[in-house]
Amino acid sequence: MPRRLDLHAEPPPLPRRLTDVVPVVLAGSAIWLAVAVVLGVLAAAGVRPLDVWFAAAVVGVGLGGVGLGVLALQRRAQRRGVKWAQKL
Repeated sequence: MPRRLDLHAEPPPLPRRLTDVVPVVLAGSAIWLAVAVVLGVLAAAGVRPLDVWFAAAVVGVGLGGVGLGVLALQRRAQRRGVKWAQKL
């Protein structure tokens, strides 16, 4: 007898390593930090002026920090059992 598919069955959960966004945010922030350092060194050496790329790199590092802060708040709320906390 052929096996019937249950269209309403819950899919198995993904492994934690595939759903954890912290390494991605850290990698992105590290890349922006490296870009900011390189552009800062080039500006200090007089090779190129500080321009919009340096500002974008600094903002990228800052937004990565904000994102990590939000993730930390959500995880803390989830551990406490708060209703509004996202499941990360």
